[in-house]
Order: sequence, then structure tokens, then C-alpha cells
Amino acid sequence: MNPNQLGPERALSVAVIGVGGVGKELIEQLKDIPFPFQIAAVAKSNKMLLFTDGTTCFPVGQWQNALIHSESTKDTHLGVLDALRPLVKAGGRKVVLVDNTSSQDVANSYPDYLNAGVNIVTPNKKAFSGDLQLYKRISQGETTGGVPRGVFYNESTVGAGLPIISTLKDLINTGDKVTKIEGVFSGTLSYIFNEYSKGQEGGPSFSSIVQVAKDNGYTEPHPGDDLNGADVARKLTILSRMIPELRDRLPNGHEDVKPTSLVPEALKTANAEEFMRRLPDFDSELAKRRDEAAKRGNVLRYVGVIEVASGKIEAKLEEYPKTHAFATSLQGSDNIIMFHTERYGARPLLIQGAGAGNAVTAMGVMSDLLKLF
Repeated sequence: MNPNQLGPERALSVAVIGVGGVGKELIEQLKDIPFPFQIAAVAKSNKMLLFTDGTTCFPVGQWQNALIHSESTKDTHLGVLDALRPLVKAGGRKVVLVDNTSSQDVANSYPDYLNAGVNIVTPNKKAFSGDLQLYKRISQGETTGGVPRGVFYNESTVGAGLPIISTLKDLINTGDKVTKIEGVFSGTLSYIFNEYSKGQEGGPSFSSIVQVAKDNGYTEPHPGDDLNGADVARKLTILSRMIPELRDRLPNGHEDVKPTSLVPEALKTANAEEFMRRLPDFDSELAKRRDEAAKRGNVLRYVGVIEVASGKIEAKLEEYPKTHAFATSLQGSDNIIMFHTERYGARPLLIQGAGAGNAVTAMGVMSDLLKLF
């Protein structure tokens, strides 16, 4: 695809909701890429800037300050939808919503956007890992107003910029049969166990590794939000729903996965400060498990597993031999995913690399945007 050969009719009008780390990085990437993008709107929870009248141009260098000083508004995601409807009806270019938030409210509005002819690109996991009925409304909705229904791309919901969803989609669409998916899906938990369990007895305490991860910005503000396994459960839900045999397996989404939580029972309601202060009190139990695994020549890894035949979908702490790819290939906060299929039977298909970070997540969003040209 040569971007210089794309006429105005192939341009994309892009509305960006969510301008935190990923949103800011995406806008920077949009400025530099040689494709015909027009930023039609920028919004966050209670602020919105619109550039949909055909005359007002996006203020490249001043948009953050302009957004801060804009008037407050309610339900900005619905205001953006109202502003985009005329662009869709006018035709001449595609219109796309980029949702960089983790908002359930924005996710709930996806069917309205799609049915109005607006395309969606997002790293927001909520729409694809929660209630099955919402997922079906997103996947199978109807158009309104006589316009073609929008399409959605969500590559960056599972592995940031890693081609995990597109690979699974290609495997299924080309007739391969997926038998099992397993992997280290959490960059935070990858880092923690890469440092904590190296195949030898002894080593640093679990709480000290969590503290380092927190200090380096690898965890959520409350590390318990990583250690409870919910993020892995959401990613497993997203992938399982792409497999025809498992689409209806989780009616309540990630809640049905019931991930193994590494949060001590006594700390489940603790705030972040108390959680980190008291976490060392619970180091011994996990240290015993690490040492027992080492005696067997194994390491501990927090993994997600989907077994198609049995319908089993699990997020859990598991042992792997020191020679396994989950022990030898991972560094830092890498993700690694194995696809076991009929075609990739003897040797599974591996995808590995950085699975988190603003730059690679924005790249994943950008790659989805380019699919709309």
C-alpha cells in the first residue's frame, strides 16, 4: 500500500477518546505517519474538542492545553458519537473511533457507534471480556440510517503490539483447528516470576520483587490488581470467544474464568500502601512452592491456558521445566504465547515480545487503523 496514492476519499476521520499515555503516544504517531488521517475529535471523561465542521483544524502543538481549557461536559463518548454521525452520512471518508480508555461506559456504547457506521479500534478489554450479550451485540449488530455497519479491530487488547489476535484469526479463517493456547499474558507477572523463580532454590523474596516491579512502573498503582489474575482472565476470554467452539463458554466473561489469585486472603481489601507493607508477611508460602519446584528442575510461571476439547479456560500459577520456552525465552516483562493447532502440532507457533507499554500499545492501535485503508 502506497500512502501517497491514496486520495481524499480514502482518508480516515479519527476520533480519539482517552488521552493518557497510550492516547498521547498514538497522536504523536499519527502526526508522523504518511497516511491521510484527519483528527476529528479528542476527548477524555469530561472534556471534548471537536474538529468536524470541515474548517477547524486540529491544533497539533496545543491540543492538550486546549482540551484542559475546554468546557466540561457529561457523557463525552455520546457527544463524540453525535458529532461523528454527520461525517458518516456525508460519506467520502471512513470514520473511526479510537477508544484508549478502560471505561465500561464507553465499551457499552460500541454497538451504537458500529450501527451508526463508525468503525472502532481499541485496546479497551471491557467490551470483549465481559458480558456475552454485549459481545454479541458488538459482533452481530444491525445498521441504522441506511449506512454500512462499522467494523472493529482490537489487536492491542491482548498483547499490545504483538500480533496475537490477528494470528488466531488467520489460523481459524484458513481452516486450521486450534487445540490449545497457553502463554504468559501479563507483562507484570512475567517480570515478577522471571526474577523470582529461576530454577534454583532460594532467592529474593516475592514481596521484594513486587516492590521493584511497582517502583519501575510495571504494576498497576495497586499491585493487587495485577496479582489477582483478572487481566489474564480477560485476555483468555477475548481469545476464547474467537474460537467457534468456545464462543458461548463464558457468559459472564472473565468472571467465569475464576483465575488463581496471588493476593493473600487477608489483604484482599487492603489499600495499596497497606498491601505493600503487609505483603512480606506472606512470603514464606510462595517461597516454599518455588523451592519445591526447583528441586524438580522446574520454574514457576503465571500462565493462561485454553484447552478447546475440554472447554477448560484457566489462569493459574504453574510449573514448567527449566528447558521450556517459558523459562528460557522470557526476559523482563515479555509476553509469550503458544498456539497448538492441527497444522502446528509437533511444534507450536510461538509469538513473543513486549506485551505492554505505551509505545507498543499505540503501535498495535495504529496497525489496526491501517487495516481500514
